[in-house]
Amino acid sequence: MNYLELLKLVSPEAIVVITALAVLAIGLTIERASVFGSAVAALGLVVAVGAVLLLPHNATLFGGMLVITPLNSLFKIICITLAFFTVLLARTDRASRNPGEYLAMLLLATIGLMLLVGSEELLMIFIGLELTGLSLYVMAAFDKTDVRSAEAGLKYFLFGSTASAFTLFGISFIYGMSGTTSLVAIGQRLTTESVQPLLAVGIVMTLIGFAFKIAAAPFHLWAPDAYQGAPVPSAAFIASGSKVASFVVLGKIVLVGFGPLHGNADWHAMVAGWMPVLAALAAFSIVVGNLVALAQSNVRRLLAYSAVAHAGYTLLGLVAGGRDGFSATLFYTTVYAVTLVGAFGVVALVRRETGGDDFSNFSGLSSRSPLLAGCMAIFMLSLAGMPPLAGFFGKFYLFSAALRAGANHGLLWLVALALFGSLISLYYYLIILKVIFMDEPATEISTFRVDWLQRMSLAVLAIAVLFLGVWPGALVAPIVASVP
Repeated sequence: MNYLELLKLVSPEAIVVITALAVLAIGLTIERASVFGSAVAALGLVVAVGAVLLLPHNATLFGGMLVITPLNSLFKIICITLAFFTVLLARTDRASRNPGEYLAMLLLATIGLMLLVGSEELLMIFIGLELTGLSLYVMAAFDKTDVRSAEAGLKYFLFGSTASAFTLFGISFIYGMSGTTSLVAIGQRLTTESVQPLLAVGIVMTLIGFAFKIAAAPFHLWAPDAYQGAPVPSAAFIASGSKVASFVVLGKIVLVGFGPLHGNADWHAMVAGWMPVLAALAAFSIVVGNLVALAQSNVRRLLAYSAVAHAGYTLLGLVAGGRDGFSATLFYTTVYAVTLVGAFGVVALVRRETGGDDFSNFSGLSSRSPLLAGCMAIFMLSLAGMPPLAGFFGKFYLFSAALRAGANHGLLWLVALALFGSLISLYYYLIILKVIFMDEPATEISTFRVDWLQRMSLAVLAIAVLFLGVWPGALVAPIVASVP
């Protein structure tokens, strides 16, 4: 393979790199860098989507370090789309005081996500995790006028570094026991070889590292402060793009790399395994996330604990295993990411106009901006799992896959716990809507100033959530067709 063919296969990543450098140069040289930088960043992401669509159907480079499949290409597009809406969200945020640097960090994080979803090799996955993580640490601490932003960045960095250490140690054990870092090769060797205790340690350590990334309890302690203190666009991307890529990679590791262990007799003789670990993480996340969210009075902090619960729901698909379970996980995490970007978009505008994002700042929002109130209602009801929105079908898909997978309904207890958690979550989501539609504003504030691009972005996200609830096959069909 010559360099021209290689460049064609990595053209989406190359386009995003060039866009990041261009945005950084614009921020240093042009006075109105926020407007021009956002336009260039958005245009570069659109071109990158076009480059993904031109990729071949299947290709593998360097032993799995870069793998082009319909599944990888689909989720590269999803990650780029989430970055696109985050760019639009950042236009009027306080982070746009240094737009060149901020947008460059956002684009570099996007490259990390693309490397994550486009690789089936543990070392490249780790590189993608670190590239994404380092960019997100900076984005979390980017608002120099707010001490909580510095606190958010520091906590996210410390916990993220710990997660990276766990992941790297786990990978080293897996490599030592299997002799390879390719997920496909690991799966093939585990089919025939006996399972060693150190391999079990490596698998559990790797899963713990990813549990930090997806904010699953009890590894979620960074999430509330990071979500509340970081600039709103940063929190939106941490909660959406990084979650999508992490679940895609975690699914590949569990089902492709460690999948053969499920039928290995030696594995069942061991005390620990990845299935009980995932089930315990899911159950604990659902309980802790929903119960602690009940006590919150800040919308962003509530969404953080809600994210812990949703990480538990999403893990249900991986616990179920198989193509159906993985497909359900991918659909749910995508729908959740789209919904959360929209919710944070509303939070950003309310914070800009009122100076805060507590419940009191949302009082009477329906009278000041019916569009924002209507969009927030769609996003909150979708997170609660109310029909006919996308969140309802996502939960139905997950729970039904878990029920079908467990022998003699062995996962019924976990599905029942998830249903109970969804019932609890309905209460605190409705509290937000009660404040928006029924409470009177604490102070007299004029109608919100929302420009046409922001209105259009929020409307598109709300319509997407409604559309995927009415016609989920538009996303389910390509996911199911692309899952191997």
